[in-house]
Amino acid sequence: MRCPYCGHMDTQVKDSRPTDDNSAIRRRRSCPACSARFTTFERIQLRELTVVKKGGQRLPFDRDKIARSITTACRKRPVDEERIERVVNSIQRRLESMGESDIPSSVIGEMVMEALQGLDKVAYVRFASVYKNFREVKDFENFVETLAEPTTGDKEA
Repeated sequence: MRCPYCGHMDTQVKDSRPTDDNSAIRRRRSCPACSARFTTFERIQLRELTVVKKGGQRLPFDRDKIARSITTACRKRPVDEERIERVVNSIQRRLESMGESDIPSSVIGEMVMEALQGLDKVAYVRFASVYKNFREVKDFENFVETLAEPTTGDKEA
């Protein structure tokens, strides 16, 4: 593994342990050339995934892009990074187990929406505003109305 600080090609693993959800191996590394320390993560990749965008463009799947999107939606919300990481791992596993190498971006977007709905309602609305391309306040109002749970009024006899 190349040192991200000095570029030295031979770094040493000082400690290895599984992540909390056992989906990756966390390795603490040290560079003998500059003495810098850094962490790497090793994950299982079941298959190479390609994201097919709406316009037909094909891009390699990037789990970090999903993580950034969810982190942005959850900014200043009471959602810790560990929960976000579990959600991203879950989405990636679901995509890999679909049996398809080509995944429409809309499928990924819907999975993220579904995950955020259970994680944090404000983050869900934030993500939806970008994903569904809200242009006016009315778009927000209509979307939020669909979230409102029907209240059961007490009927007096």
